[in-house]
Amino acid sequence: MNVSILDYGMCNLLSVVRAFEHCGAKVIVLDRATDIGNIDRLVIPGVGAFPDCLKEMRACGMDRMITEFANSGRPLLGICVGMQALFEESEEFGLSPGLGLLPGSVVAIQSTAADGSRLRIPHIGWCPLIYPDLRTTWVNSVLEGLPDRPEMYFVHSYTAVPKVAEHRLADAKYGGRLISAAVQADNIVGLQFHPEKSASLGLTVISNFLRI
Repeated sequence: MNVSILDYGMCNLLSVVRAFEHCGAKVIVLDRATDIGNIDRLVIPGVGAFPDCLKEMRACGMDRMITEFANSGRPLLGICVGMQALFEESEEFGLSPGLGLLPGSVVAIQSTAADGSRLRIPHIGWCPLIYPDLRTTWVNSVLEGLPDRPEMYFVHSYTAVPKVAEHRLADAKYGGRLISAAVQADNIVGLQFHPEKSASLGLTVISNFLRI
């Protein structure tokens, strides 16, 4: 199974590549836009600030390539800031446009918990996934086969707010407040957590993506 992983200078690339290879994928790292004809699956990793990531994508033409690939119906995965980039806009360091593949925006995680106590930002560490309001199962998704409340590893200060409730695949809670942990809309998948850092359960998610 061929998987192309984008390298636009804002990625924790090595651990992502190793995780996909561990799950049996033949990984191709792309550091520039290319013809999508030979790409089976495309992965957008990302760390750092949203506007910086989008600036780098646009500078090398990857934004157009990603959009073309998403429109082809083939599996597309965004991880962390790569997930946030799928949405229309982010308020990080002022309002800036995203790829616009999914309707919704990216907003700052609130600095106070539901009980009024102060939260540490960024949100770093292990956190269980929970079902959003419209879901009772993860069958036929990248989360299929996970146990109830699987713990995944997060590092982020912002969270996506999808406009379409059906796109919410999994949520999590930080300080008693909901954050969007995973989204899926047809062939487009986004993971706010890092599957490559989430031990065996994260590898299950990657393996599921390879089977879409």
